[in-house]
Amino acid sequence: MSQAVREAESQFIVQTYKRTPILWERGHGVWLVDSEGQEYLDMAAGIAVNSLGYEHPAIQEVLAKPGLIHTSNLYYTAPQVELARLLCENSFASKVFFCNSGTEANEGALKFARKWGKERREVVAFSDSFHGRTMGALACTANPRYRQPFEPLIGGVRFATYNDLDSVNLDGGVAAVIVEPIQGEGGVRSADADFLQGLRRMCDARDVLLIFDEVQCGLGRAGKLWAYQNYGVEPDLMTLAKPLGGGLPIGAILINDKVHNALEAGDHGSTFGGGPLVTRVARSVFETVNQPEFLAQVEQVGEQLGQVLQRMVEKFDYVREARGRGLMWGLALDEKVPVADLVAAALRQKMIVLSSGGNTLRLLPPLVLKSKHVEIFETRLEAALQEVALALA
Repeated sequence: MSQAVREAESQFIVQTYKRTPILWERGHGVWLVDSEGQEYLDMAAGIAVNSLGYEHPAIQEVLAKPGLIHTSNLYYTAPQVELARLLCENSFASKVFFCNSGTEANEGALKFARKWGKERREVVAFSDSFHGRTMGALACTANPRYRQPFEPLIGGVRFATYNDLDSVNLDGGVAAVIVEPIQGEGGVRSADADFLQGLRRMCDARDVLLIFDEVQCGLGRAGKLWAYQNYGVEPDLMTLAKPLGGGLPIGAILINDKVHNALEAGDHGSTFGGGPLVTRVARSVFETVNQPEFLAQVEQVGEQLGQVLQRMVEKFDYVREARGRGLMWGLALDEKVPVADLVAAALRQKMIVLSSGGNTLRLLPPLVLKSKHVEIFETRLEAALQEVALALA
């Protein structure tokens, strides 16, 4: 990559990221191309963001048309209203609040829960959770490494154990429970159906709100339009972000009647949230994903991907478990093998993957991944795993 770019980044940008020395210049489909013209199979999608990959016609067509970029939420814009209508008509929700990111969506959901709960202010979150890096969302994030440098965080958050109903205590002033149907940063761990269904019953019995964080696992990623549809459970609020804008920043909080009736003008706001350009693009992304044939392909290719990962479990002693669904998968490694070594080996095989908690390789490819790409992935993953195995010998 360009040494000049690397030096300028070091000089002018706050060093909060450990960047891989690659300079991306363009992409197409599920492929990224660096400054030297080398193509990489993208199995990360910008951390679950580029849902339709790169240069998808549905997005390019919208971007090519003239139109407003921003007006503020002091006025009406038709694209925002139309996207909200689509989200409500295709989910449990009756209202939507737009923002700019997953963290913002979770912050807003926590505020709405507290407003609804009145004197009840506490929130139950779970072990291995990740809900964002701002102060409220961070308070609901279990990882001490993220939390400790910024404590004291907001109070009123108690943690229970993921997939363990017996650990959940809703006594006292609990307003809401926030949970990921599939944990992303926490090692790609799926909630048990009994767990989410039990949470719903407990929340109903105590008149507590149930918030699903589908920032990473929603909008087709888990093989259904929404991850909660795999469990037969509906939340009271649901947060979205990453894939909705197809690469542009947008977040959303979907809310049912129970909650939105407690909100008034001025309770929350966003200068940029739901602007006309990003909602035009998001509508196109949503309409593309929300097709039976599209979602069926995600499930089919996801099953193929899962089978590949299971074969790796059987071939390599240090690979412990494959877990996931749809196009959200994790490959858990033995603790003696740092997952960073496998991420680096995959990069040498011209493939982009991610790490996750619990020493897990995380895969979040664009939802347009095809069977032929999974075949390429298998060859390259096996080569990367073999490289790590040889280093262990």
